Amino acid sequence: MNQPDLLSHYANSKPNSRYFSAFSVFCLGFVLDYFDLYLVGFLLAVLGPEWHLTYGQSALVLLSAGVGAILGSIISGTLADVFGRRPVLLVSTSVCGIAAGAVALVPDGAWMILAALRFFVGFAIGGIATSEAVLLVEHTPSKFSTRLTGFPFVAASIGPLVASISAATLLHSLGWRGVAALGFAPLLVTLSAWYLVPESAAWLVSRGRIEEARKVLLYFLGTSSSKLPVFAKENQYAISKASTAKMSDTLAFPQRIALVIVTWAALSTVTYAVYLWGPTIVSLLLHIPVSSAARYFILVPAFGIIGRLLFSILPIWLTRRAICSIFGFGMLITLGCAAICATRFVFGFPVFVIMVALGALFFDGGWCVIVPYTAEIFPTRLAARAIGMGQAANGVGKILGPLCIAVAAGSGNLVSPAATIDAVLPAFLFLSVCGLVIGLFFALLAPADASERRATAIDREKNTTAGTNSLDEGIAH
Repeated sequence: MNQPDLLSHYANSKPNSRYFSAFSVFCLGFVLDYFDLYLVGFLLAVLGPEWHLTYGQSALVLLSAGVGAILGSIISGTLADVFGRRPVLLVSTSVCGIAAGAVALVPDGAWMILAALRFFVGFAIGGIATSEAVLLVEHTPSKFSTRLTGFPFVAASIGPLVASISAATLLHSLGWRGVAALGFAPLLVTLSAWYLVPESAAWLVSRGRIEEARKVLLYFLGTSSSKLPVFAKENQYAISKASTAKMSDTLAFPQRIALVIVTWAALSTVTYAVYLWGPTIVSLLLHIPVSSAARYFILVPAFGIIGRLLFSILPIWLTRRAICSIFGFGMLITLGCAAICATRFVFGFPVFVIMVALGALFFDGGWCVIVPYTAEIFPTRLAARAIGMGQAANGVGKILGPLCIAVAAGSGNLVSPAATIDAVLPAFLFLSVCGLVIGLFFALLAPADASERRATAIDREKNTTAGTNSLDEGIAH
């Protein structure tokens, strides 16, 4: 009989208050980091006309975060696998808060400085998203993985909602600089993570740091070491320290790489096109001030939160593969309708806002499924690199999203109502096609996730047991 193993014991344990303290830090991190990322959409809706920016200049400000996110994701994924997930999280949240808050100090008209600061915000968020996602998956007992790992990504939709509310209520009284100063908020995550989030036990084990891993698991379990099993496979784990994973090791899974890169990039393109250009589009389409447009736009992240809650629960009943196909095809329908009906109203309410809000159920909710799914379909030693690869593709979407609107409107044109109206149809048809691509890729290429593999193993064990019992009964008779 095999000796009980501490990792297996933790995998089947029930999360306690210490786990949920770390869980709360992840949620707070997603709220504040994505608040910083999306706040610039409202700031640019003010600064574009005020600084007489062209669509091209505005797009460069928006997509600079995407360029930073690509580099940040690739670099942080490697650093997280080599030096640990926790140090990357602490450094990244610090950089994000400092760079985002410094936007309040940018001189009037200095859009290139604004773009540079946004680059560092994107770079940091690439590191935050990579390290938080992997820590979340590796800290969560696998027995509760499908129930819990999607919920912190719900908080990412609260970030844009807070940004919308802040713009709607504070822009008039504080001005754009006062609202931009709220960007220092992620520094709160740094302090919280320092005290409440330990290093990943799975990562420590993979590096042969057995005693440190044991302390982390004892901390989460909240019990004495005398009551728990040891690492039964300690020697096997220690050997893995010598086999340091490389990014090239992911090439052993070409189909999964293609799935991650294409679907993350497509989903990110839609998300950032809507959230970064959305306030400007609504303001110019309806000929209303940015603060008034923000009140309409609150509906979009509100539906995004509902979508994330919904898609966090669905894995209890459906496979992640099926859910990802559903949200892809949902994006196709809703964003296509937003493109075609952009200038229409229903009972005095803009159809564009309604359809984009319905689309947020899918393109926002989808992140709750696609991120943990990516970590689960790769081995533990490659999990951070896989997430880093996805975040790099996410960075590509941060570029393509802002760029698609600018190209459709004419990059040399000043930001104006006429150019915006002309851009909505081609740009949002392109975004709807991104949804189609996601739906098809998950329907045709996606492998089984951890929950499916566990279910298959259980079924196989039941079938084997049933077969043995039948044989015994046959012999008895």
